[in-house]
Amino acid sequence: MELNFLENLYQEHRNMRAMPSPDEICGMVNRILKILFPELSDRQYDSFRAFEHQYRETRLEVFNILKAIQNDLVATPERTEQAFFEALPTIHKRLISDAKAISSGDPAALGWQEVIRTYPGFYALAIYRIAHQFYQQKVPLLPRVLTEYAHGKTGIDIHPAAQIGDDFCIDHGTGIVIGATTVIGNNVKIYQGVTLGALSVEKKMASLKRHPTIEDGVVIYSGATILGGDTVIGRDSIIGGNVWIIKSVPPRSRVYYDNSKVQVERRELANDELL
Repeated sequence: MELNFLENLYQEHRNMRAMPSPDEICGMVNRILKILFPELSDRQYDSFRAFEHQYRETRLEVFNILKAIQNDLVATPERTEQAFFEALPTIHKRLISDAKAISSGDPAALGWQEVIRTYPGFYALAIYRIAHQFYQQKVPLLPRVLTEYAHGKTGIDIHPAAQIGDDFCIDHGTGIVIGATTVIGNNVKIYQGVTLGALSVEKKMASLKRHPTIEDGVVIYSGATILGGDTVIGRDSIIGGNVWIIKSVPPRSRVYYDNSKVQVERRELANDELL
């Protein structure tokens, strides 16, 4: 029986179309991050030529991975690779902005370079932004492999299809879940254990917006659960810890539990918060 079992497994391996392994894909993205951020690099370059050589090798690695799945791409591996690397300066700029937002929002941070080097929230966000670029280019397999890898490393689960604006701040981060059709604006800050999820997980809803919209300037404290594709958290709102929200709240709201009931009240902005 054992021999038959092994033979069956062997045939499955033989019949499987050659695909890049998760280790290859995750190794590739880590090398991209080491090029983008000296804080993450494990070497110093003594010349521009040496740095450029590393960059070219990484581009070739991306191309080879794309070539392995070329039958599933909407463009050629060459064009897909070119488009990705043309987007890299914008991704880098946004991630620097994210790191500064995290540093500004965390009194314990000693600077945005420390955030890049040590904060799991930044690492998960960096993987997400790269995965999201591949997702926008309709590259299969890679985006989900990358975000699940970051999920395993950091405990932060961001679907590559989610739309996240600029200056995004994740504080602590463990247990955060951001679903596929979530839309997050600019200058949003969320803490550990926050779920931005769906009210229903029926397969027939796969093509619908199932996850909430979080507008600019919102702060969501730990353990909050916000569900539903029609749920909108209005701009400059504060969502308290452990609340459960399945309906929209207006801009500048403060939402919290009081005597086991969710309370929603108007929030007055300080002068330095007014736009």
